[in-house]
Amino acid sequence: MSNELDGRKIAILAADGVEKVELEQPREVLQQAGAQVAVLSLKSGEIEARNHDLEPAGQIAVDQPVSDASVGDYDGLVLPGGTVNPDKLRLDDTAVSFVREFVDSGKPVAAICHGPWTLVEAGVVAGRRMTSYPSIRTDLRNAGARVVDEEVVVDGNLITSRSPRDLDAFCSKLVEQLAHASAGSTQ
Repeated sequence: MSNELDGRKIAILAADGVEKVELEQPREVLQQAGAQVAVLSLKSGEIEARNHDLEPAGQIAVDQPVSDASVGDYDGLVLPGGTVNPDKLRLDDTAVSFVREFVDSGKPVAAICHGPWTLVEAGVVAGRRMTSYPSIRTDLRNAGARVVDEEVVVDGNLITSRSPRDLDAFCSKLVEQLAHASAGSTQ
């Protein structure tokens, strides 16, 4: 892969119950493109990952608690899924505020599978064209999103995708959007 994201810093916000592949594959692709990637969470230490929502999948090291993070330190944000992960994030005011501020900043924010639940809680989906895992589409519609069933959807600075089977397209679009944002930035 190229180094089109050299010098860019990307945050992945996740909590216990994160779907392992939805965190690890984007992180790997971003790093291969030259980005520095930090895992943020509700606590320091490690978070528990899952496979298929139910099977334990080991621990993932946390680089920094979201309470100590600043949107200004990052060029993009990734919100992986797993049902437990975004459910925990959306109950934490600091995490929700961080996500809201990130979306409001205009920087790219990518959410896959159940990840958009945190965007709903942040109040940033109204009028946006989005996709997600089928079971949360009603929540997105109720929050005012225009929901479609597509592999990956870009609406302004929001990038959404349906499930782990769409990870290749999601990661490709994520790198593309971050590179585009980087090219247009004054930093």
